[in-house]
Amino acid sequence: MPPNTTATTGDKPGKSGRKKGRKARLVVLVLVLAIIGGIAYGAYWSISTVRASFPQTKGSLTLDGLSGPVDVKRDGYGISQIYASSDEDLFMAQGFVQAQDRFYEMDVRRHMTSGRLSEMFGKSQFKNDEFLRTLGWDRVAKEEYDTKLSASSKKYLQAYAKGVNAYLQGKNGKDISLEYAALGFTNDYKPAKWTPVDSISWLKAMAWDLRGNMQDEIDRALMTSRLGPKQIADLYPDYPYSRNKAIVQEGEYNSFTKTFEQKGSSSTGGTSTGGTSTSGSTGTSSTSGTSALQSQLSGLYNVLDNVPTAVGVNGQGIGSNSWVVAGSHTITGHPLLANDPHLSASLPSVWYQMGLHCRTVSSKCRYDVTGYTFAGMPGVIIGHNQNIAWGMTNSGVDVTDLYLEKINGDGYLYDGTVKPFKTREETIKVAGGASKKIIVRETADGMPLLSDRDDELVKVGKKASVDTAAPDRGDGYGIALRWTALDPGNSMDAVFAMDRASNWSDFRSAATLFDVPSQNLVYADKTNIGYTLPGKIPTRAKKDDGSIPVPGWDSDYKWTGYVPKDALPYEFNPKRGYIVTANQAVIDKDKYPYTLTTDWGYGTRSQRISDLIESKIKGGGKVSTDDMRQMQLDNSSEIAKLLVPKLLKIDIGDKSVREAQELLEGWDYTQDADSAAAAYFNAVWRNVLKLAFGNKLPKELRVQGQCLWVDPVNTTGPADETNKVRECGERDTDQAQPDGGDRWFEVVRNLMNDPKSDWWSTPKSLTRPGASDNRDDLFKRAMIDARWELTAKLGKDIDSWSWGRLHRLFLKNQTLGTEGPAFLQRILNRGPWKLSGGEATVNATGWNAAGGYGVVWVPSMRMVVNLGDLDKSKWINLTGASGHAFSAHYTDQTGKWAKGELLDWDFSQKAVDNNARDTLVLKP
Repeated sequence: MPPNTTATTGDKPGKSGRKKGRKARLVVLVLVLAIIGGIAYGAYWSISTVRASFPQTKGSLTLDGLSGPVDVKRDGYGISQIYASSDEDLFMAQGFVQAQDRFYEMDVRRHMTSGRLSEMFGKSQFKNDEFLRTLGWDRVAKEEYDTKLSASSKKYLQAYAKGVNAYLQGKNGKDISLEYAALGFTNDYKPAKWTPVDSISWLKAMAWDLRGNMQDEIDRALMTSRLGPKQIADLYPDYPYSRNKAIVQEGEYNSFTKTFEQKGSSSTGGTSTGGTSTSGSTGTSSTSGTSALQSQLSGLYNVLDNVPTAVGVNGQGIGSNSWVVAGSHTITGHPLLANDPHLSASLPSVWYQMGLHCRTVSSKCRYDVTGYTFAGMPGVIIGHNQNIAWGMTNSGVDVTDLYLEKINGDGYLYDGTVKPFKTREETIKVAGGASKKIIVRETADGMPLLSDRDDELVKVGKKASVDTAAPDRGDGYGIALRWTALDPGNSMDAVFAMDRASNWSDFRSAATLFDVPSQNLVYADKTNIGYTLPGKIPTRAKKDDGSIPVPGWDSDYKWTGYVPKDALPYEFNPKRGYIVTANQAVIDKDKYPYTLTTDWGYGTRSQRISDLIESKIKGGGKVSTDDMRQMQLDNSSEIAKLLVPKLLKIDIGDKSVREAQELLEGWDYTQDADSAAAAYFNAVWRNVLKLAFGNKLPKELRVQGQCLWVDPVNTTGPADETNKVRECGERDTDQAQPDGGDRWFEVVRNLMNDPKSDWWSTPKSLTRPGASDNRDDLFKRAMIDARWELTAKLGKDIDSWSWGRLHRLFLKNQTLGTEGPAFLQRILNRGPWKLSGGEATVNATGWNAAGGYGVVWVPSMRMVVNLGDLDKSKWINLTGASGHAFSAHYTDQTGKWAKGELLDWDFSQKAVDNNARDTLVLKP
C-alpha cells in the first residue's frame, strides 16, 4: 500500500510549542481571510487568482524541448491520457500536465521529503524539518540518482522535470494556485525549479508510511510501565494461521526449497510469542528491560507522531486489499484483478489517474500504460498496460530496528571500544525568521541518532533498566534507527520496468528492483495470475526477532544480511484459482526459513475476501467485474459475528438499554451507513475495549486528555483507592490504543472462553456505578455506556440512529485547510460524507475506537481490471484530478466513490477518443 501525502502547516495540538505554531498559521490565514473577504481589493483578487491558476486544456501550447507534438486528451472527469512518439516526450508531457493540476501539492511534498517545510510555512514546521533532515531522505535520493539508477530512468526523470519546469516558466505564485497567493501575503516564497531528485524523494515518504513494525516496537516497550510480559503477550497474539490463510499456500515456494533444506529449521530471525522476544537476552529483557525504555520511547513517539502528520497515518489496521481471480472462475474466461489501497484521506487524493501512450510501441517509445501514479513522479505505480495488470498492498515485513546507543563524548560504544559519530551540519531556512543550523549524528553504519531531535528521547537511558551486561548508562542511552530505505536502491527503475513488462517473467524481473518499500504484488495477464514479494528484507541474529529495541553496543545485534531475492515467496497459477493479499501473513512460518516479521496484520479482511470468492465459485459460479466491485464494498463485521450472540444473552433490566439491545436481534452484521444496529454495536465494541484494555494502558498510549486515577507505577503491595494518581492520555485520537483493529479482534477472541480473565475485571474507580469481575458484567456495562453515549451523540430516539451519522468523512486541504478561520476552511475543504464500512472490514473505512467514530483512513482508490477487455475495466479516485479548490474536478469523483460506484476506465485509443471532452496539443 503506497503512503498518504497529507501535509499540515503545523504541529499537532497538545505538544510543546504547538500553540506558537498555531499562532503562526493563524497569521497566514487571517491575512488570506482579509484579502478574500473583501478588504483591499479582495473580490477582484480572488476571482482573477482562481482563473489564472486553472490549466489550459484545449487548443495548443509550445513546450521547448519536445521532439514532436503530444496530444493530451481529458475526459469528463479531467483524467488525462497522453499520446506521444518518444519516451522523453511522453514523460515531459506527464510532468507538464501533473504540474497543471497539482503543482502546489507536488511542491509541498518535495519540501517535506527534503526537510524544508519551514521555507514555506515558517517556524511551526521546524521540528518536522529537523527530524526529516536527520533521516536525510533527499540525500539518499540524490545518491540513488547519482550512483544506482539506470541511464534510461535518469533520462525519463530529466524529461519529467523539464515538463514541470516548462509549466512553471514565467508564472508567479498566484498563477499556479490559490494557496501560493495566500502564502504571498506573509513571505516572499517562490517555487523553485523541479529536479529529478524531487521525484525520487517521494519514494522515501512512501517507504516511511510502510516501514513495518516500528510503532509496535515502541508500544510494546511503553506498555511495560503498566503491564507484565504475559499481559503484553495477550495483547500481541500469534497470527492465526489455521483460520486466516497466508498469501502463499500451494507450494510455489519450491524455488527456494533448496535454501530451506540447507538452513533447516534454523531461522535467521528469532521466534516470537505474542510479539515479545523469546530468544534470549537482548540487553532489554522481556520481563523488565522494555520497561526501561518507557520514558524515552514516549519521546520518540512524540517525534514520529508529527512526521505521519506530514506523510500519512501509520495506525494499526491501516492496510490495503488486492486480489486476482483466474479466468477459469470468471465470466469472461480471463482473469480479473482488484485493488484498493487504504490510506488516510487527503484533499487532493494521494493518487493521480493518468494514461501514458506511445502512438506506436517501439524501441524509441516503449510505453502504453494507464493507472494511478503520484503527482510529482513519472510513470504509473498501480494499473495495467496492454499486456498485464498489477496491484499492491503493504507486505508489513520488518525493515526497521531501533538501537539503544551508549553515547560517550563525541562517540558511541561498540564492542568495547568508542567509535566516532559521523556528523554533518544542516541549515534550515525559516520563512519570516532567521535560518537555523542543526548537527546530525550517525553511526558508522549510517544509522541516524533520532534521540538528538527531541529532549524527551534523552530520558531513555536515564530510566532504562537493562541486564547486567549493559554498559553504565551515565547520562543515558540514545536511540538510532536502522532502516532499509536509508540505503540507496533501485525502486525508481522498478516503476518503469513494471510499466513496460509484457509477461510474468518480465514482471518478476522488474519486481526484484523494488527495494523499498516491500509490497505484496499481485499480477494478471490474459491467461495467468501470480503473486510475488519483492523488497530488501533484513535477516537478524537468532537472539533478535525485531520485535523490541536492541543494544547497539553489541555487534551480535547487527543485521546479518538480507533475504536472497531468489528466496522471496511467490505464487503462480495456484490450483485454487485466486490469490488474495490484504496485509495478512505472506507465508506460514513453518514453511519458510526466514523471519519476515512478528507483526502481521491478522487476516480478517483477507479471509473474508477469500470466503466471498469461494462462495461465488462453489458449484461452478463465475465471477464478474461487478462481483469484484461488490466484494470491495463488503461491510460485514467479523467481530460482531463473534460478540453479538453473547451480547444478546445478557439480561438487561433498563428499558432504554434493552431497546438498544433489540437492534442487534436479527442484524446481519453489515455496517451500512443507514444501519442503527451498526451504530449501536460499534459503540458497544468501543466501550468494551475501553473498559477491558484502554483504561489499563499507560498514558503514552491513551487518548490525549483522557484522564484516569490509577495506581502509581512503582506501587508495591495491595491497591489502595487513596493512593492513586491522576494520569492523562498523551496520544492524538487517530493514533491511540486500543484502536479496535483486527489485532484487537484476535485479543478478544482469545479471551472469550475465559470469562474470569483479569482483563474482564474493572475496578470501581473506573466504572459507573459498581465494578465488574467477569466478561458478561463488563459486556453489560459496555452496553449501558454505549446506549447513553449514543443518546448524547444521536438523540434518545433510536429510530433516528444510523452508523453514517457517527462515521463521517471530512476531506481537508493538505495545508491551509487544516486549521484557521471557518471561511477559509469552507473554501478549501469538503464534506462530510456519511460512510458505510468500518474497521477491518473489506470496505475499510477505518476509525480509531480509542478516539471516536470519525473516518481516519479509507480505500484511497478502487479499481477492477478486466483482462478480457481492458476497456471494460473500472476505476475511481477518492477526490478528483485537480488540486485547484474551485475546479469542477476538485472532488467530482467523491460522491460516486462514497456510494461504491466505479467509472469506466478507457484504454484503447478508440475508447479514449469517444469520451474525450478536451484535447490540448503540446508542440515543440
